[in-house]
Amino acid sequence: MAYFDQEEFDIRCEWGANGVQRLVASDVIVIVDVLSFSTCVEVALVLPYRWKDGAAARYAEEHSTQLAMKCGSDGGGFSLSPESLMSVPAGLRLVLPSPNGSHLAFEAMSTGATVVAGCLRNAAAVGEWAQQHAQRITVIPAGERWPDGSLRPAIEDLTGAGAIISRLRGSPSPESQVAVGAFESVKTDIVDRLLDCSSGRELVEKGFARDVELAAEVDVSEVVPVLSGDAFVAATETEIID
Repeated sequence: MAYFDQEEFDIRCEWGANGVQRLVASDVIVIVDVLSFSTCVEVALVLPYRWKDGAAARYAEEHSTQLAMKCGSDGGGFSLSPESLMSVPAGLRLVLPSPNGSHLAFEAMSTGATVVAGCLRNAAAVGEWAQQHAQRITVIPAGERWPDGSLRPAIEDLTGAGAIISRLRGSPSPESQVAVGAFESVKTDIVDRLLDCSSGRELVEKGFARDVELAAEVDVSEVVPVLSGDAFVAATETEIID
């Protein structure tokens, strides 16, 4: 099914794990999970973990790190809540279980591409860095999951993908152009749109409105998180992509 690979374009965009697997080889793959994995990674560079299960604690112990708690857990602590990570002390190594964003990051890494976590907060920085280091760039909006496990396209991720793609030069696929259009259509009132969308309303109802507001801040960060081995690290100007 070569017609799904967007091979003739420099800038590609497709949803979720199938997007990672079906698009042709890329130099850089940007994972966009705005609410909340990639926003958390931007706020506090972490060790991603694929699953929210008991093995995460063993993984954290093996890597001499602290395990993030479940959102809303008693006693506070760090979790998959961007607000909870704003006070992470420098040098802390934190394992962040996420069956969506983490899974996609490792899937993308297996293709041989350099993997970056992108969101609205670092859209310009990620776009500029990717443009400087790569020609073939794939942006993957993660989406969410329906109760049966199937993909639920999420407008916050499409918007985040579009914000990044709008900073890229080169030939964009039609899918990429649609993502840019989504961002352009909401960028003047993006906080309200994210608070009103399905994912945003779910978080607001659970008491995490501030997380949505933090995730909706556009271009407030210069951090470009690159997956290196087991952890995201901040990209530096000396990094070279083969």
